Formats: sequence, C-alpha cells, structure tokens
Amino acid sequence: MPFTNESLDRVFIYLGPLPIYWYGVIIATGAFLGLFLAIKESERLGIKKDYFVDIVVYAIPISLISARFYYVLFEWDRYMNGPLWKVLAIWEGGIAIHGALIGAFLTAYFYCRHKRVSFWMMADIAAPSIILGQAIGRWGNFMNQEAHGGPVSEEFYQNYMRFLPDFINQQMFIDGTLYHPTFLYESLWNSGGFLFLLLLRYKGKPRRGEVFMSYVIWYSIGRFFIEGLRTDSLYLFGEIRTAQFISILLILFAVIGIVYRRKSGSANLLYSGKKVK
Repeated sequence: MPFTNESLDRVFIYLGPLPIYWYGVIIATGAFLGLFLAIKESERLGIKKDYFVDIVVYAIPISLISARFYYVLFEWDRYMNGPLWKVLAIWEGGIAIHGALIGAFLTAYFYCRHKRVSFWMMADIAAPSIILGQAIGRWGNFMNQEAHGGPVSEEFYQNYMRFLPDFINQQMFIDGTLYHPTFLYESLWNSGGFLFLLLLRYKGKPRRGEVFMSYVIWYSIGRFFIEGLRTDSLYLFGEIRTAQFISILLILFAVIGIVYRRKSGSANLLYSGKKVK
C-alpha cells in the first residue's frame, strides 16, 4: 500500500500559545449548522427561535458531562485506582456519543416541560439537525485518527478503499497499518439519514414524534453494524459491545413508541403545511 506514516496536522490555528484543534472546529461547525437549520424550521412553523438557542446553551455543558460520565462508567476499571481527578480529565480523551445524546435528550425534555411546549414537536424539528451534526462531527475523529476500525486486508483495499481519496487512506494509515475508516462509514450513513428525515418530514406526513423516533431507528441501525468494526468499543461484562446493546434498546424504544402513540391517538400531525398552534 503506497502510504507513509505522515498524518494531517490536528491543530487548526494557534491563538498565541493556545492551539485550536480541528476536532473542536469540526464539532462546532456541525453544531452551529444544525442549530441554524432547526431555527429556520421553527421560524417556518411559527415557533420562537429562542427555544432552540436556549436548549443548545444548556445542552452543551450537560452533554459533555454526561458523555464523560457514560465513558467513565463503562471504563471504571481504568479510574478506580485513582488518582480521582483523572475522572475529570476530559482533555485526555474519553467521551461517548450515546452519553452526550442522553444528556441532550434530558435537557430538552425538562426545558420543554418548563416552557410548556411539546417536547415531541421540538424533537421532530431537531432530529435532522442532530444527525447532520453527527455526520459532520465524525470528521473530527478522522483528524484525530481515532474511532477507526480494524486493519484492512490487501484484498479489501484493492476492491474498495483504493477508490477513496488519497488523503483519507493516508490519514487511516497509522504506524504502518491501514485501518477501516469507520468515521467515513458512519458519516455517509448519517448523511443518508439526514436526507431520509427531510423526505419524511415534508412528504411522509409523520405524526408528532415520529421524525425523532425515525432518527433514533436510523442512527441506531447504522451504529450497531459500524460498531462491530471498531477497535475502541466500550464493553458490558467484557463481552457485549455497549454501543450495540444500547442501539438495540433504542430501536425497540422507538418502534414501540411509534406504535403506542399511533394506537393511543396521542400523536397529532405536525408537518401539515400549517403553522403549529
């Protein structure tokens, strides 16, 4: 394989002695683009745009804490013997997307309860933005050469990966080994999910909550299969990949939620071309 061990510079720019990393820039870009789309859709439906700005302001720190807590919980053996401050050492790496999503979900739920607006309505508006942000954010993993899969065989490279842009293969060539670009697989899957959710939103006449729960199903299916390729998975009981287990639970939750809300009549049409009253 015609690659070297040279990798892209992880630093985007230096502000004096302070490095600003590509990872943070990419994550922030995905978050702000998602927020912009959610605000535009809320304005179209006659909903105050301040709601989404407030949720993001509250959700960012809470999601970081919950993402770190989730990671430490499943990697407790690494932290139990101290020092205790290592639990807070997020700059050394160690956050989990499922933990972040749980934090964001709870933040939005309690915020909507406080403001007396429909959580499911807000979740439906946010769903395409969330999965678009995830599609973009995975490129931060690419810059850090992390969250990749196992080694690629010569046959797989010749049949598939040699058609990828050289800069992707070069970045996935680490210490003399070419690895599966699982960041790319998930980014492409999430990009397809973004288009699917937009189609569902405007053409499918979904009931309230179904765009969000369709996001949960789509993302979880992709994450389940892609997680099986990764080398950095968290494990339950040392054998079960945590992300795969959580993905199955989320799929069941979303499917049951759609069926229950349809049968109970609690799901009203949201995207009917009219403003929400």
